Amino acid sequence: MTNEELIQITKQREKRTLEYKEAWSELPSNLFETVCAFLNRDGGVIVLGAHDDGTIIEGVNINAVEQMSKNLANMSNNSEILKPTFLLQPEIVDIDNTTVAGKKQVIVVQVPSSSQVHSCKGRVFDRSMDGDFQLRTDAEISAAYLRKSNQYTENTIYPFLRVEHFKSDLIEKTKNLIRNNRSDHPWLSLNDMDFFRQANLYRYDINTNQEGFTLAALMLFGKDEIIQSALPYYKIDAIVRLNDIERYDDRLSIDGNIVDAYEQLLGFLAKHLPDNFFMEDGQRVSLRDKLFREIVANMLIHREYLNPTPTTLTICEKGIIVQNANRPLRSGPVTLQNYERHPKNPHMANFYVQLGRAEHLGTGIRNIYRYAPLYSNATPVINDEDVYKVIIALPMELVSVTRQKSIQKDIQKKLKDKEIRLTEIQLKVVLAMVDNPFITRALLRQKTGLSEATIITCISALKKKKVIIRKGGKRYGEWVLVE
Repeated sequence: MTNEELIQITKQREKRTLEYKEAWSELPSNLFETVCAFLNRDGGVIVLGAHDDGTIIEGVNINAVEQMSKNLANMSNNSEILKPTFLLQPEIVDIDNTTVAGKKQVIVVQVPSSSQVHSCKGRVFDRSMDGDFQLRTDAEISAAYLRKSNQYTENTIYPFLRVEHFKSDLIEKTKNLIRNNRSDHPWLSLNDMDFFRQANLYRYDINTNQEGFTLAALMLFGKDEIIQSALPYYKIDAIVRLNDIERYDDRLSIDGNIVDAYEQLLGFLAKHLPDNFFMEDGQRVSLRDKLFREIVANMLIHREYLNPTPTTLTICEKGIIVQNANRPLRSGPVTLQNYERHPKNPHMANFYVQLGRAEHLGTGIRNIYRYAPLYSNATPVINDEDVYKVIIALPMELVSVTRQKSIQKDIQKKLKDKEIRLTEIQLKVVLAMVDNPFITRALLRQKTGLSEATIITCISALKKKKVIIRKGGKRYGEWVLVE
């Protein structure tokens, strides 16, 4: 979270998705009651180091802030405090505001809505506009479980799904990815079974009395044949359709786990999309990677996996189009002004955060709106419907290539209709002239790599075949394709 984003947050008063807490040198005693309430309801943001109304920011003791952040993360992974656990990653944010004297820091905790019901020290909390409140009766707690079970299908338990149905090398691979992201991560010292439990991929359902691995575990670690056995309609199609419009130029079909799928999709995009670099915070970064890491992560962790609609990624003249099976929070365009932090699969999303492949909820949408115009010179289009759709305009390099190929096909059809045949060199010169009617012979040499004599011969032949004519003088004239 940036300083500017924090300032915007602190202009708001406490509400159902926002809580301020004073915390100078230690964590507030009721902190995890709020965490629990946010997990059980719609998620929210907790700012540690501010008064209740957010107008006075005292900050957190700079000498204690690192340890407090570590304690918070460790406590979120402690089942005696929060059950089931939900590993949180607090952020330390510098306060750089003219209204605040001196350098100060706060701790920001972004808590998503969970797909499970959580308790704090044996008590279940929910959230309202007035703050946290405890659910005390069996009826209230049962209603919370019912609401969650109807809302998140990633919690679907497969009673006959076993550890041997998972890719064993993939478990070790994800642990290495987590280690690279955070070397002291508490999951790293666990055996495989405890690893699944701590990641909320193995659970007990109080409503059905079922216990076992979940749909989230299956999609993250399942062997291909096991995933297809459970979800025979599941598929991801990545297609390039720039030349062969009727069929495709290239295709990648994926029916396996979403950990490997992430790398396969990024590799496919790297193969077919240009890589533009720009300077960010004094460093040279790849715009393609910045943008499509967000888009690919989003399409994998927010899909509705019990919906048979396939996920598609298409590169075509209309742009880069991603379509995903969805359970919409609201219907219509998603903008920076109206988007809401609402994970479709909270445990899959949280697992991706631990891998370092996703950031806190909501960051992805902001990054897509930030990097898409830099990459393609156009604002992205995002629609939250039954089929979630993201459209990114083609970068100018591909637009130029696509236009050239379209022109080439059109010219070749016209020449064929008139029974005019051109050599490969003559066609190259014609395309250069159509692309830039004012092109000079010097520029023709540069663009085509042909010699002066060859270009003169080509132009003479093209004029003789009545393919091109010259309008205007040598200096200010233009080349015109004869219709």
